[in-house]
Amino acid sequence: MKKANVFLFDVYGTLFDVYSVKEKCEEFFPSKGEQISLTWRKKQIEYSFLREMMGQYTSFSEVTKDSLLYAVEESRETINAEQMNQLLIAYRNLEPFQETKDVLSQLQGKTVAVFSNGSRDMLEPLIHESELHEWLPIIISVDDVKHYKPVKEAYQHAVDVLKVKKDEVLFLSSNGWDIAGAKNFGFQTAWINRQNMPTEKLPVTPNYEYNDLNGLLEWR
Repeated sequence: MKKANVFLFDVYGTLFDVYSVKEKCEEFFPSKGEQISLTWRKKQIEYSFLREMMGQYTSFSEVTKDSLLYAVEESRETINAEQMNQLLIAYRNLEPFQETKDVLSQLQGKTVAVFSNGSRDMLEPLIHESELHEWLPIIISVDDVKHYKPVKEAYQHAVDVLKVKKDEVLFLSSNGWDIAGAKNFGFQTAWINRQNMPTEKLPVTPNYEYNDLNGLLEWR
């Protein structure tokens, strides 16, 4: 039986499908919705990294807006205020992955929390208005400490909130860079490798690797 006192979940791409916004993108930008959604996510990650390195922190909601503007312009399109508003609302209503609710419901008795680069004005509506809210009682945002993952200050904030030791935490993410940062910090890590990607070529590797969240059921 595997042991962990805390199951700490990343949110975007791990519990919720960030590309479920592509239908709304397609509605506004026919034949370009999928590409815009892909670029939107790519720039979202890049901008959070760059702002951390530049010492120019701003909330993830602002990063998300800037990333969408870039994605639309890259596609040689323009976006009006109403379209922008509707797409940002869509990002607060992402679809959970198919297995998410069932797996979370079977982890009861464990301490379960989410820890995300997302700001509270994005995370709280997303989780509270989803079918997952009863299984995710603790929401931890880097916005409270003003440092983006994967820097150590961000992961330390999660430890401080949960009041646990690093090695008591199993951190779960679909993002290889986040797993690398968490492992480097001292968490146990489980990489949810949904897209069958190669392991990051870094001096730290995941403790565990699963195709989806169902792999966690061996921890019950």
